Formats: sequence, structure tokens, C-alpha cells
Amino acid sequence: MSTQQTPSTPSPSTAERPTRITVLAGVNALEGVALAVGGIYLLIMGLLGKLESTQQAETVGVTLVALGAIPLIAARGLLLMRSWSRGPALITQIMALPVAWTLLRSQGALIPTGIALAAVAVTGLVLILNPATTQDLGIRRGPRTTPDA
Repeated sequence: MSTQQTPSTPSPSTAERPTRITVLAGVNALEGVALAVGGIYLLIMGLLGKLESTQQAETVGVTLVALGAIPLIAARGLLLMRSWSRGPALITQIMALPVAWTLLRSQGALIPTGIALAAVAVTGLVLILNPATTQDLGIRRGPRTTPDA
């Protein structure tokens, strides 16, 4: 038997990480998982020959899995409080908006999906563009110069 016990206090990085950054990392992880799952689904259906164009399904599936890696890497960087993760997280949210718009202009079950994606993307944008997030990630703004009067 081991005499070591698991500490009940959170790790320093978790204790210092603001809630908004944790939520932002969750938003990015959710988007990344959704892209990867969609890509895997298309790959499987393409390989099984259940779709009209198997080659196109496989190509789009591989692309979605690759694109899913971007927000997942950004989520990991955000959880580790890395300043570089802000860029991929911001790009992910910006790219989600036209997709949401396209889904909103379609029919049937795609409309609620578009609403959910738009809500997630706007939430992510609000969190990533928050000046406190920039400060918490250690991103410095350029020097402020005041014009001589």
C-alpha cells in the first residue's frame, strides 16, 4: 500500500486560472470535438459506402478531423494559460459564425443547430475579446502614445 495521499487542494495553475478562461477552453474543446466527431462520422459512412459520393465524404471527413485539432489545441493552451492560444481560439470563433449563418438559412433540424453554434461562437468571441482575458493570458498591448497637444 502506498502512504501517499492525493492532495485535496487544486494545482496552482487551476487555482489561478480565471473562470472565463476555463469556460473559453470548454467552448473551444466542444467545437473541436464536434468537428472531429463529424469528420469521423463522414469517414466511416464514406468507407462503408453509405453516402452518395464516398470520395468526397472521406475528403471532407479528413478535413473536419484536421480542423477539429485547431480548437482542441487552443483549448489545451488556454487551460495552460498560454498566450499563443488566443489566436487559434479567436480564429475558431470567427470561422464558426459563417457556418452558423449558413445553417440558420437552411431547413429542418439544421436551424436549431445553427442557433446553438451561433450562441457558442458569440459566447466564445465575448470571452476571448474581453480585455481581462488578454491581460490574464499575459498579452501586452502596444505602447500607448498620446499626441502632443
